[in-house]
Amino acid sequence: MTFSIVARCNQTGMFGVAVSSSSPAVAARCAYAQAGAGAVASQNITDPMLGTQGLLCLQRGDSASEAMAFLKSSNAHLDYRQVLIVDREGATAVHSGPNALGIWGHATGENVACGGNLLANSDIPSAMVNAFLASKGHLGDRLIATMRAAIAAGGEAGPVHSAGMKLVRDVAWPVADLRCDWTENCPVEELAQLWEIYKPQLDAYVQRATNPSAAPSYGVPGDE
Repeated sequence: MTFSIVARCNQTGMFGVAVSSSSPAVAARCAYAQAGAGAVASQNITDPMLGTQGLLCLQRGDSASEAMAFLKSSNAHLDYRQVLIVDREGATAVHSGPNALGIWGHATGENVACGGNLLANSDIPSAMVNAFLASKGHLGDRLIATMRAAIAAGGEAGPVHSAGMKLVRDVAWPVADLRCDWTENCPVEELAQLWEIYKPQLDAYVQRATNPSAAPSYGVPGDE
């Protein structure tokens, strides 16, 4: 009930995950990323442990393929799961079990992997990869462009209701963790609007954490 992307920016080393689904709060269960290590999406009858275990493998220096091999060797029911991984070098690994729901598939490119299940058609993962590779600019902008391309190519077989995006950079926490947990409108467009609000403030939020004395004004009533 989900389509997603994991990606690395080859200019900045930033990692990101974006995901959308007909289920509520999909990003809370499916999106995993760690600065300097990589990103993982775990979906389709979701087992969140695959995301956390995959990140642990990447953090200890495993490649995407090594992390995937570990997940396959140590977890039951992989025939029901989809997992997408990108590592610190931009290499990818993907798994779609034969019991994934509906029309399912995955596709990869340099620094990017995309996949989905219960899709409107089998071309959507490739359309997502192509959109990412054709896009430029901030990784967040490229993830949004990719998710919009998925919707334009047909998206899920039914309506989607939630979406999320997680970005990690050079600090221990996500520099962006944005979610639309439920809407009757298009959650990808609502996520895009939220990103447009958050993007100009992203660096300021990092600076407020790392060096508050040099941080810009907070921009709230009473702050001078």
